Amino acid sequence: MFDLTAGTIDRPFRDKHASATLLSVATHIVVIGSVAWVVLFSVSETLPEVPQMMAFVAAAPPPPPPPPPPPPPAAKAAKPTQVSKPVPTNGPTFTVPAEIPVGIQPETGIDLGDEGGVVGGVEGGIPDGVLGGFLGGVVNEVPPPPPPPVKPRRVGGELQAPALIHRVEPNYPGVAVSGKVSGTVILEATVNEAGAVTDVKVLRSIILLDQAAIKAVKQWRYQPLNLNGQPVPFILVVTLTFTLR
Repeated sequence: MFDLTAGTIDRPFRDKHASATLLSVATHIVVIGSVAWVVLFSVSETLPEVPQMMAFVAAAPPPPPPPPPPPPPAAKAAKPTQVSKPVPTNGPTFTVPAEIPVGIQPETGIDLGDEGGVVGGVEGGIPDGVLGGFLGGVVNEVPPPPPPPVKPRRVGGELQAPALIHRVEPNYPGVAVSGKVSGTVILEATVNEAGAVTDVKVLRSIILLDQAAIKAVKQWRYQPLNLNGQPVPFILVVTLTFTLR
């Protein structure tokens, strides 16, 4: 054996028959196939079972929980009940008969008094009457409210006072003359649309001379003050000077 593996030498013998070679090959095939069959079947019996692992992997996940139910709708507010009011009737009232009449009675019409209208009336009506009037006479309409009074305008600056057309000089009171009282009294006069002085107020007073000045100014007359073609009342300041001679 050592000599056969160590180098190349001439083999001591050779089988020159082919039948022996075929027999040897067949024997080897049978032996190898038997060993392989025994090995395969013995290994298949000892392999571990895999169904549990496969079952774990193939199992589907549990379904998700169902969603919560929707909240109940809000309760609607109850509508207020409307109470029907009885409708007043101006005409005659009718009552249900106790017994149902048999058949239908022919209508006799409405009694309008004298046939053909009122004595002295006009055929067709409304010559001396009121179109669209009411029975029993004409309904008196409520008159519209009067317009609000026009506020007096204060003269001065661009608004010039109208011309004075009638002037009355004040009388010097005897008490003021005896006491030798003199000076200037300033008044505020309100003039209406016609130009007459209707009110006088004292702005600067001298007690003994005030009444004489007021009495004289209330008799004055002015031309009307027109604005936009309409006469308006106005207010102006009047100065009266009392001097002893």
